[in-house]
Amino acid sequence: MLIGRTFHLYVALMTLVVVASNFLVQYPLPGYIAGMQLGDLLTWGAFSYPFAFLVTDLTNRQLGAHIARRVVVAGFAVAVALSFLAATPRIAIASGAAFLLGQLLDIAVFNRLRRQTWWRAPLAGSLVGSSLDTAMFFSFAFAPLFVFLGPNDGFALEVAPLLGLASAGAPRWISWALGDLLVKFLCGIVLLLPYGALMSIVKPMPTTAKAAS
Repeated sequence: MLIGRTFHLYVALMTLVVVASNFLVQYPLPGYIAGMQLGDLLTWGAFSYPFAFLVTDLTNRQLGAHIARRVVVAGFAVAVALSFLAATPRIAIASGAAFLLGQLLDIAVFNRLRRQTWWRAPLAGSLVGSSLDTAMFFSFAFAPLFVFLGPNDGFALEVAPLLGLASAGAPRWISWALGDLLVKFLCGIVLLLPYGALMSIVKPMPTTAKAAS
């Protein structure tokens, strides 16, 4: 009963994060900083999506890798279905594919390192998973090669200074991908704080501890 309630709580949290991120990724940041146009570098989705890795890692810690995978698959199915209402079909497909493989990679890395120092598993898992997720999502969502998934986004394909700073130009979506990855890396480090704070509350259940021993 407790595992069932906890499972559904994690699925709900995962769904919320992914649907919100699918919506927010369509909106570049406004304004400038140090002469750099933020819209050429980041979307709002870069700040919400890293929480998916926190949810996955907490699930893995408390319930184990097997149930963490079930949370990812359940969250994937519900989030993709709802994302078709909150975002374009191409964004929903790109997000779903990147989410599923990135999260499963995070689980595999976390599970391999779970018996080491407390911060290594969540940090390594989120960094490796984020790298795959970013590469897949931005390629599927914006690269002309994947136009069969949906119409190209003209604004994303416009040439702009790389990362908003470099003199060399590149399609805007490439700068978004690099900026997104940088933010995910920074968030992966920052989110170690709530993960560490929750360790005394979100403890491995007996079956999880036995499997990890």
